[in-house]
Amino acid sequence: MTATARPQLADEWGIERLDVDAYLDRIGHRGDRAPTVDTLRTLHRAHVTTIPFENLDVLLGRRIGLDVDSLQHKLVQQPRGGYCYEHNLLFAALLERLGFAVRRLSGRVRNGRDTRRPRSHATLWVEADGRPWLADVGFGGERPLEPVRFADGATAAQGGWTYRVDGIGDGEWLLRSLHPDGWFDLYAVDLSAQYPDDFAVQNHYTATHPDSPFVTRIIAQHTAPDVRHTLLGDELRATYPDGSSEQRHVEGGELAEVLRDTFGIGLEPADVAAVGE
Repeated sequence: MTATARPQLADEWGIERLDVDAYLDRIGHRGDRAPTVDTLRTLHRAHVTTIPFENLDVLLGRRIGLDVDSLQHKLVQQPRGGYCYEHNLLFAALLERLGFAVRRLSGRVRNGRDTRRPRSHATLWVEADGRPWLADVGFGGERPLEPVRFADGATAAQGGWTYRVDGIGDGEWLLRSLHPDGWFDLYAVDLSAQYPDDFAVQNHYTATHPDSPFVTRIIAQHTAPDVRHTLLGDELRATYPDGSSEQRHVEGGELAEVLRDTFGIGLEPADVAAVGE
């Protein structure tokens, strides 16, 4: 499988506005910045294990800005996270500033279903060491710790989690995760490059449409090598690579603590009260 990343104009995505040092400090990366697969893996894991997935600004009725200034203000300068468009567009800007070739893609989430759903997920094609990689620091389901080779049947063990990319015909590729009962379909994606206006439309749907899963309840997620924590509404779940899980109800009075201590999300008291209603 081959693809060519379209050269990006500096003013198309605004990557020149990214504060690279601040971003790397946020995720605790002080190592090599050369555009190699080792650097890509290290940066990907550092981002995923540091910056959480969350939809709280959607519930607060705030605009989700996808320009670099908005992204780094929220995800880098604040103790906040975001959803796929925010994470992966920020990560793409970092990678391009470091010299990686990047193509921004749009996928159809499956989460175990094989019905065709709208394009509502942003992900990335990245070239490193002469090979293509599927990089995704912003998936709100089973977020990979590291990129996976963009090749039919490519499999990657990451901590206790295992992922696989399969070609499924008509130019589409499927990211899967390994469950105790077999492979679980996460999302399908093709190699059609997406541009700022494409994501603006998709982002508007995701943040405002009544059928979007992000407009009705709290969604937060953090993935580590040995456990994935997920908050859906007032239900907090810890899921382990062997398929076991623990779940408990979060009382309103402890929401701020759970967001802070489990997910690294800092909210003002008034905002905590608003999203917890």
